[in-house]
Amino acid sequence: MTSAAPPTIGIDFGTTNTVVSLAGSDGAAQLVRFPTAAGEVFAFRSALSFHRGQDGERVVEAGPWAIEAYVEDPLETRFIQSFKTFAASAAFTETRILDRRYQFEDLLAAFLLRLREHAGPAMAALPPRVIVGRPVTFAGGNPDEGLALTRYQAAFARLGFTDIRYAYEPVGAAFFFARQLTQDATVLVADFGGGTSDFSIVRFTRDPATGVLGSTPLARSGVGVAGDAFDYRIIDHLVSPALGKGGLYRAFDNRLPIPQRYYTAFARWDQLALLRASRDMKDIRALARTAEEPEKIARLIEVLDDNHGYALYRAVSGLKEALSASETATFRFAAGSVLIEAEVARSDFEGWIRPELSAIETAVDQALDRAGLAPDAIDKVFLTGGSSFVPAVRDIFARRFDPARIESGGEFESIASGLALIGREADLDLWTTRLG
Repeated sequence: MTSAAPPTIGIDFGTTNTVVSLAGSDGAAQLVRFPTAAGEVFAFRSALSFHRGQDGERVVEAGPWAIEAYVEDPLETRFIQSFKTFAASAAFTETRILDRRYQFEDLLAAFLLRLREHAGPAMAALPPRVIVGRPVTFAGGNPDEGLALTRYQAAFARLGFTDIRYAYEPVGAAFFFARQLTQDATVLVADFGGGTSDFSIVRFTRDPATGVLGSTPLARSGVGVAGDAFDYRIIDHLVSPALGKGGLYRAFDNRLPIPQRYYTAFARWDQLALLRASRDMKDIRALARTAEEPEKIARLIEVLDDNHGYALYRAVSGLKEALSASETATFRFAAGSVLIEAEVARSDFEGWIRPELSAIETAVDQALDRAGLAPDAIDKVFLTGGSSFVPAVRDIFARRFDPARIESGGEFESIASGLALIGREADLDLWTTRLG
């Protein structure tokens, strides 16, 4: 009697969230769920926190538990999120946390180990093989793909995996969606994450005798902008001006602009605590006496002093979600004595993100050009990822392809589940690569 083959595991390590899926011998994929105080979740926030416990030991947390630790004590907690964005950066060599040096692979391994712990029995006994998602284009100005994958390799090996394979994230999503195809098709998959937008064109064929799904990759493209960039545009237009950006202050007989660098930290809410602890904070407090609009600087100081960054992030996410469903929506950020409200038209938001939309459009056209295909040669377009809900993003595809060919679904689970299902394939080399 032969034992059943071990399950295969797919891990979609994302800029914002990480999703894990297991595929058993029956061919079905099941998402790994994490029990939290607010209920079970399968989208595990890609975040880490470090602080010292009561007896001085280093305490590491991940996911929603990391956010909880940071919000509770921001000045004593080192919080790191979106760290995937510097996976391919040669400029990032290490960071020092609680008197210990952490390279990228150390951070990723620490995150994965805590994720595994919070998964409980579902990840207690891991199979030897893992299919890891990777972006088509890593984020950053000059990304080093080889460096990023070497770092991934070191981190995933620390979980005990001995057969580590990599598949492009949109290819994982393509495999997930391709299961519903009833005939041969050329498919474009657009995957919108927090830090990157990736596109893949794949030709799927199904053997009429065996039903086995085959594929031929035709082209890939990607760009290092996505949902996080959309969030920052909202903050830059609605929030930062109410906190003094664009204003003036007096220095002797001169009227000078308030430094823009104070507001770049708002690109990621977790960076606000670092600004609060930086040398710039002394200068920001001084601006409350010399600014022409001191009430705005007072708001900035309160946001930083009272750790309102996470509340701001939630308000921004709420507006983006609301504008996906309505032509207008109310932005409301209320924290402490700070209240910023504004009616926002979807058209205004679309104007703010025009540079990102243009970069995404260019990448879509690049994928078509590389495949040597006209838009009408694409049989199916599958959209996945949180920003696929943004109407202006969907319009990029509606203007190029027959709307009847555009589908979406499984926006947060498709990649991980597709990766796990790829792991069941007899010829993995058609879908994945290995280092070395």
